[in-house]
Amino acid sequence: MNTQAPIAARADERLMANAIRALTMDAVQAANSGHPGMPMGMADVAAVLFNRFIRIDPADPSWPDRDRFVLSAGHGSMLLYALHHLIGYSDMGMDQIRAFRQIGARTAGHPEYGHAQGIEVTTGPLGQGIATSVGMALAERMAAARFPDLVDHYTYVMAGDGCLMEGVSQEAIDLAGHLKLSRLIVFWDDNRITIDGSTAISTSTDQKARFRASGWKVLTVEGHTHAEIADAIEEARGSDQPVLIACRTVIGYGAPNKQGSHDVHGAPLGMEEIGAARAHLGWSWGAFDIPAEVYASFRAIAERGASARQDWQARLAASSDRGAFLTDLATDPAPLAAPMAAFKEQLVAERPKVATRKASEMALGVVNEALPFTIGGSADLTGSNLTKTKQLVPVTPGEFGGRYIHYGIREHGMAAAMNGIQLHGGFRPYGGTFLAFADYARPAIRLAALMGVPTTFVMTHDSIGLGEDGPTHQPVEHLASLRAIPNLTVLRPADAVETAESWEIAMAARTGPVMLVLSRQNLPTVRTDATMNMTARGGYVLRWAERRHVTLIATGSEVEIALAAADALAAEEIEAAVVSLPSFELFAAQPETYRREVLGDAPRIGIEAAIRMGWDAVLRPTDRFVGMTGFGASGPAPELYRHFGITASAVAIAAKEMRTA
Repeated sequence: MNTQAPIAARADERLMANAIRALTMDAVQAANSGHPGMPMGMADVAAVLFNRFIRIDPADPSWPDRDRFVLSAGHGSMLLYALHHLIGYSDMGMDQIRAFRQIGARTAGHPEYGHAQGIEVTTGPLGQGIATSVGMALAERMAAARFPDLVDHYTYVMAGDGCLMEGVSQEAIDLAGHLKLSRLIVFWDDNRITIDGSTAISTSTDQKARFRASGWKVLTVEGHTHAEIADAIEEARGSDQPVLIACRTVIGYGAPNKQGSHDVHGAPLGMEEIGAARAHLGWSWGAFDIPAEVYASFRAIAERGASARQDWQARLAASSDRGAFLTDLATDPAPLAAPMAAFKEQLVAERPKVATRKASEMALGVVNEALPFTIGGSADLTGSNLTKTKQLVPVTPGEFGGRYIHYGIREHGMAAAMNGIQLHGGFRPYGGTFLAFADYARPAIRLAALMGVPTTFVMTHDSIGLGEDGPTHQPVEHLASLRAIPNLTVLRPADAVETAESWEIAMAARTGPVMLVLSRQNLPTVRTDATMNMTARGGYVLRWAERRHVTLIATGSEVEIALAAADALAAEEIEAAVVSLPSFELFAAQPETYRREVLGDAPRIGIEAAIRMGWDAVLRPTDRFVGMTGFGASGPAPELYRHFGITASAVAIAAKEMRTA
């Protein structure tokens, strides 16, 4: 179904484009900081796209069937802010344009999701926008497969040479081309300039050939000729492939003495050049002065969007799928509560000894049955991450009714695409790889945390416990580095019960991403009660001691070691409390009185098959740590734990030494 139709140019698009240029020049100059080149160069493309095609409504910026516009070249943020001001977003008055790049303003140096209406994704790290947009376009196709009468929109992206040079772009365009993601249209700002100068000094890639080889339709336009731009967009909208529109532009178009040079990329033009640009463009208005006729032209875009939204709302009200659509849109985890409670009771009764990656698969069977909006996936490690359950049928090229995505060996692209699926709305994506390869996905993980979106990352093979694959695959510093990311909740469960509780936390998350860190090796069920989600408290006393002589604090697979050490110490009349600490972040959020009660005043030993960094959150200078001090080695997991001294006997010896010190 296609309810969208282009309109003929109803306004002076040259004047509209020049308004974008004028606001860009003025705002960057006032801030004495910014990037005028890209907005000035792509202003014509933006004017045609918004005037004739795009379907948005500033009165309802989150309308589900709106078109998505992603400014992948986020340094050109003034293009987006100028558009939003001119179209009439209520939070983008001229005061915000004047305050560009100032503390407290919505007009941040790079667009930030949640800081202003209509910003679909935080961009700035080059390549992230185009990669995230693949997830958005994929979500649109999956939603349209479920609700063909209610989902019908496009994902438009503006990307520059920097976006296409970043490696993540290849992962993204390869995936999009393979899946035949129609409704994804990327405008390449082909100005052949980067910060250092001409692109010729650093690349010889034929980008158009590259996109064709990846399964995209490629069109070429002169980026300042409106008729060519409009014809290309119309052709792209009818394609059954993703489309690249290569727009040959002049960076800083309109600044007569600086256009076409890297000098206009990332610095104010200066008052003299701004004056010359105004004369060159025939723009006779002063700084931050926009004529009424220009506002009227842009406000017509909003009126068109409002009409389209009202038509869609009428279709929604009359649709037999209305209930299911709104249920998916809400992604409410409430239906999970009862089946997950029953599942946890079963775990406590049966006490399985399984790897937490297997426990995750078991819990996901419950999650995916109860919540029809979950979308699973893996970066070519499905059989290792165990992220696919029987409910999930794969998405295949051109067929989007499934719930499982084979992302291929593209960890960075996968993470960004999952963010896009989450940002689109109507789905809760999760995807897996090995914890050691979180480094490949880290930029997208960081952006998920910065944006505050609840993407779920599944990281298995979490320690030296993966064994023979050796130190290249054995993460030792990754837990510390990931815990260092603000607003990321890292969960390292100790058994099947904590793993199920971790999935409850992930599905209930609303304000930030969640990462599950899971073992390859089998672990016993250590919990004897599951009536309360103790993992949600971050840390808790798993085994109490009447007279606490020492507190053993462990995460994940090392909780088993802590319990064995406590048994050994008990034989020598040394009472050890055992604390399971699956999430440093959730524990830090608990009241101080609770944390003090859990940790106690006795000497403490931290136990984790990773480096100590970050453990000072719960360990004092006089406390001990049993863990890794360097990289791992290749060998069977039990032998590795003995080799590196992460054993119950080592913990017991440390406890006795602390008592006699």
